[in-house]
Amino acid sequence: METILIVDDEKNYLVVLEALLGPEGYETITTDNARDALRLVRESDLDLVITDIKMPGMNGMVLLEECKKIKPELPVIMMTAYGTIEMAVEAMKNQAYDYITKPFQNEQLKLTVKKALDNYRLIKQNKLLSEALSDRFKFGNIIGKSKPMIEIFDSISKLAQARASVLITGPSGTGKELIAKAIHYNSPRKDRPFISVNCGALTETLLESELFGHEKGAFTGAVAMKKGRFELSDRGTLFLDEIGDMPPPLQVKLLRVLQEMEFERVGGTRTIKVDVRVLSASNRNIKEDVANELFREDLFYRLNVMNIEVPPLRERIDDIPLLVKHFIEKYRGDEGKSKIELSPDVWKVLYNYSWPGNIRELENVIERAVVLNPGGLISLEDLPEELAGAEVEFDVERFIPPNVPMPEALEQIEEKLIRRALAQCNNVQSHAAEMLGITKSLIQHKMKKYSIVV
Repeated sequence: METILIVDDEKNYLVVLEALLGPEGYETITTDNARDALRLVRESDLDLVITDIKMPGMNGMVLLEECKKIKPELPVIMMTAYGTIEMAVEAMKNQAYDYITKPFQNEQLKLTVKKALDNYRLIKQNKLLSEALSDRFKFGNIIGKSKPMIEIFDSISKLAQARASVLITGPSGTGKELIAKAIHYNSPRKDRPFISVNCGALTETLLESELFGHEKGAFTGAVAMKKGRFELSDRGTLFLDEIGDMPPPLQVKLLRVLQEMEFERVGGTRTIKVDVRVLSASNRNIKEDVANELFREDLFYRLNVMNIEVPPLRERIDDIPLLVKHFIEKYRGDEGKSKIELSPDVWKVLYNYSWPGNIRELENVIERAVVLNPGGLISLEDLPEELAGAEVEFDVERFIPPNVPMPEALEQIEEKLIRRALAQCNNVQSHAAEMLGITKSLIQHKMKKYSIVV
């Protein structure tokens, strides 16, 4: 719901404009002076300001200038009963969206308001697009060529085009939010907002306000109206991170919103309707929480229409070379280093470490090593103590797929080793063959056998 602030010292006009714009589906806030209006511009989530020019104290022209200092993109429509060409020119020079003289035609005013809001919506969409493009939340930002990751890419491609809720599960540090963003930015909603909230980082009261917004005076500290994340993500996507940590009373309210797509702000009575796709994530086993009555079963099924299970890094070690290369490229530029490689001992440690912190931990390790290393070769001395002292014996059990016939398991291990060698050698086949102790022609034969394309 778009919110319009109306400013006029003539209270009759406040009543008329509120009666005119309310039935159009807009939320209106009114004040009879520019000082209060300026405070509301600072504190509230507004989409448009309509202000009179001639007012006692601070006039509309000064209010316009101050509004542009606080929120340059917020549209302001000027009104006056003393219209002159000079005044209109001055208003437009000060970046007013438009200028209307009193008395106005109702349909003309409604059309001007609609155009201003449409224009502001477009500005916000372009801003979101620019941010999305700069962050590049596409498939290419999710690093991995292992079989589990290929399956996840396939799921993202299918789910991006759907409207259904998706629950993304997996340990902390595996990139669940990145997957949620990939779903959104490859979906028909990509031009609309992607809004996220961490359900485990806020108290119940604060989380309710963050999700649904609040009205002025709803509780101590609520000095102005605030839109919630559901309202801000209208026609876009809302990502509920750590949904398993949501307090039970809020689970009831969330279920109702997911069913009806409508809610009231905290302290409010007006029903707000939205069109939001909900993606959620958790590192908890929510099925167990449902069985233990810690999480509502009906809410779980509402959120878990589709599921993506993200494996821990220890189950996708084939992706370690790609991830290492990505993080080196990310951090070596900050340190001004041209080329960085890893010693064989370091590679052994990276492959055999259990990675309890998953990709986030690997990134921290590589960033630290790049910062500490004065030259171009990262050695064991550049790793954290818990990694440098880790056992590096080859654990073959981690390679053997469970419940697979031995000949097939042997082929899978062979394919994994070839893919790993190629990744470590930047896909140079002769170097990978040398690393594996085989000829170049043999590795080419094996690549064709396993449909490995570089």
